[in-house]
Amino acid sequence: MRIRWKKIIITTMDFLLAIYLIVAVTSWNKPDESKELCTQVNINISDSNNAGFLTAGEIKQILKKVNLYPLNKKVKDINPRHIEEALKVGPFIKTAQCYITKDGQVNIQITQRMPIIRIKSNTGADYYLDDNGGILPNSKYTSDLIIATGNIDNNFARLYIAPLAMAINASPLWLNQIEQINVLPDRGIELVPRVGNHIIFMGYLPKNNGPWKRKHDINVFVTKKLSRLEKFYRYGLSQAGWNKYSYIDIEFDNQIICRKRDEKAEKAEEDEVIKKAKSEKVEDVQRTEEEEREKARTEVKRQENASDGLTE
Repeated sequence: MRIRWKKIIITTMDFLLAIYLIVAVTSWNKPDESKELCTQVNINISDSNNAGFLTAGEIKQILKKVNLYPLNKKVKDINPRHIEEALKVGPFIKTAQCYITKDGQVNIQITQRMPIIRIKSNTGADYYLDDNGGILPNSKYTSDLIIATGNIDNNFARLYIAPLAMAINASPLWLNQIEQINVLPDRGIELVPRVGNHIIFMGYLPKNNGPWKRKHDINVFVTKKLSRLEKFYRYGLSQAGWNKYSYIDIEFDNQIICRKRDEKAEKAEEDEVIKKAKSEKVEDVQRTEEEEREKARTEVKRQENASDGLTE
């Protein structure tokens, strides 16, 4: 019995000694965290290649302004929550996440608010709307977005123009074909295409107080109207000519009303352009002839002066 207890005690002592050695070796090899520095900052911006506002350089500058950029700072002094809160204040940032890795690197994940349309109302307002209908301030952003003009206040922009823009942007065809939305004083919607010298009147957007129902109804309305317009483009304008009509009304479901271009006015406009071009050409010729004559007079005078110098 005594031998068994002796064996148990020896085994226990060996086990405790092994644990001690492991802990000791680990603690000896573990770096001093109080002196560990941030060696790298990784900034990842979602949708950075898809018409976004932000760049990694701009995120860096935001953090530098508030003295929170972590590179070369002690890891123990870096507070990821403070970094997240500083970034969330920015108007173009939807979410911000920050964490520190074991090797002293700081990772920052940014989700940005995506612009879908630019608003330039007749009151002078100039801003962007994001994909949630939120207002983004005007900036250096220059992407080729659809522009909405006319009788637009902030509420109409957020509640109606934003879902209208999303419905148009959902189709690659219309995203590339429509360059402008114009809101008339009675809130009728006009579209200005890139191809074809005409205006398209869609009608009036469906109204609904519920946000989900409103978005759904506007999407159905736009899809239906543009589907009819696509057929008219394919089987009507392609035969009649893209510039035959000045106004195309697709408000009613059972008909498309087209207004022909005023041929006399168009001819007079073309004649005026040709006349102006000819006048400018004549002026250019006269200007060139006068310049040549002036050069000749200058050259004669120079030669006379040179001749007088030789005589002396």
